[in-house]
Amino acid sequence: MIRFDLRLWHRFRSIAAPYWSGEEKWSARGLLVLLVVLLLGQTGFDVLFNQLTGEFTSALAAKDADRFWTSIFQCLAILVVAVPIYAFYYYVRDKLGLFWRRWLTGRFLGNYFNHRAYFELNSNSDIDNPDQRVAEDIKTFTQESLFFLLILVGAILELIAFIGVLWSISIEMVGFLVVYAIVGTTVTLLVFGKVLIGLNFYQLRREADFRFSLVRIRENAEAIAFYRGEEQESRQVVQHFNAAFANFNKLIRAQLNLNLFQYSYSFITIVLPSAIIAGRVLSGELEVGRAIQAAGAFAAILHALTVIVDNFEKFSKFSAGIDRLYSFSRFITQKKGSAAKDADKIEFVQEPRLAIEKLTLQTPNHKRILLKDLSLAINLGEGLLIVGASGSGKSSLLRAIAGLWRSGSGRIIRPDIAEMLFLPQRPYMLLGTLRSQLLYPQRDVDISDDDLLSLLQRVNLPDVAEHFGGLDAELDWAKVLSVGEQQRVAFARVLLTAPRFAILDEATSAMDIANENSLYKQLVYSGTTLVSTGHRPSIKKFHSQVLELTGGGNWTLHVAGDYRFRR
Repeated sequence: MIRFDLRLWHRFRSIAAPYWSGEEKWSARGLLVLLVVLLLGQTGFDVLFNQLTGEFTSALAAKDADRFWTSIFQCLAILVVAVPIYAFYYYVRDKLGLFWRRWLTGRFLGNYFNHRAYFELNSNSDIDNPDQRVAEDIKTFTQESLFFLLILVGAILELIAFIGVLWSISIEMVGFLVVYAIVGTTVTLLVFGKVLIGLNFYQLRREADFRFSLVRIRENAEAIAFYRGEEQESRQVVQHFNAAFANFNKLIRAQLNLNLFQYSYSFITIVLPSAIIAGRVLSGELEVGRAIQAAGAFAAILHALTVIVDNFEKFSKFSAGIDRLYSFSRFITQKKGSAAKDADKIEFVQEPRLAIEKLTLQTPNHKRILLKDLSLAINLGEGLLIVGASGSGKSSLLRAIAGLWRSGSGRIIRPDIAEMLFLPQRPYMLLGTLRSQLLYPQRDVDISDDDLLSLLQRVNLPDVAEHFGGLDAELDWAKVLSVGEQQRVAFARVLLTAPRFAILDEATSAMDIANENSLYKQLVYSGTTLVSTGHRPSIKKFHSQVLELTGGGNWTLHVAGDYRFRR
């Protein structure tokens, strides 16, 4: 549960402060100063309008036509200047919020992709829905931060501007206002604060879980349809919705109690100003217009003193968003700042060769040992085939070579990561053109269309470009290409990149033997050294060694020609 205390302020400051002291600080501060100036102008016009309202009300009560029309024309003249100031204020506020969001989103995305924090989040159940935190929570944070900052500044300006007006009319009203505001704010924070902030925090999480469950169905529609899993998927989605519904039901009950207090608190102030000064007006001591001015000043000062009471619903949602954004920020910045420190015990050494020395590999949570004391060397041109039962640690060893898993001990000697290319069983198809699929992960590589079309021929996809509208056709390639075709696109990337080592995790599992044989031959002829996992005997001939993982962390190393697959 989030507490309404200094912790919230520290979390807010850790997220907000870097923008105001970073590379865009002068433009940000300049826009903020401009906003305060515009806000000061608004406050000044509010005071003038309050005075003129009282003036033409008194003129009407006195039946003084000249005085009345003079005050009306003064109001119209002031409006000509005031309207642009009010309108421009909101434009500058939204512009500053937009610039702040751009800067903060860039900072979060930089940390999100640095040191593969996005990958580490998969094993962290505390940070749910990072996509929502980047897309929605940052937007809300910047907008609401400016909103609350400016209403606070506006409240201070209103307090300064109107306190003198009210003091000159009724000292009793000033004293009453101060006590009334303190009582209202205290009750709001102590009675409603903790409950509403906590419920809003959990509501954000429940809504995100519900939305994510629907996204998963869209992304896995074919598999669900094959399994006829509609009933179970529907049940899970309904469970997520019911959780959001139940929490929101608690939230609106708590909000009802707050609304009852807020409206009682605010409606009473409609009567109180008139009741306090009624005797002086009835006795003729005060003009009716001065009473109107007092009521306006009373309302303005009360609004300034009760900012928290009036905006507590928004503030509770904002506080919940701060906590979600802070926990996300803390995780990705810790991954950035402590990458070397948190690398556990596996040592990575950069050399032109690939070798493993006394490697003991564990799962990231350190609860299971996958490999014990593994040592081997993979010479250029002499590939390694990794075999073993499902769950024996084949893919985990490849993750360790890639540096994705670091839990354990020993050394992994490898060339620069740019000289290695990894092919997972399910290739990644980014959103973009066919050209971008072939060039991935490279960018802005100068390769002719003829060379790319020839590359498609080599991986036995001769008609793909023509069939789908050319190399620059933008489609959802994960849906229009079969898994086998996607795997051939992944091999095209390796052939194009020609890395020193290619790490293939069952990268031909959806291909027929003929395509598999053709592609492996091309990789060997290109001079790329292969490290593969697989179950098919047909790929053994392209490797010089076979590493068999036998379970429980045990392993055996064989010369490929002597190894026989277990039936």
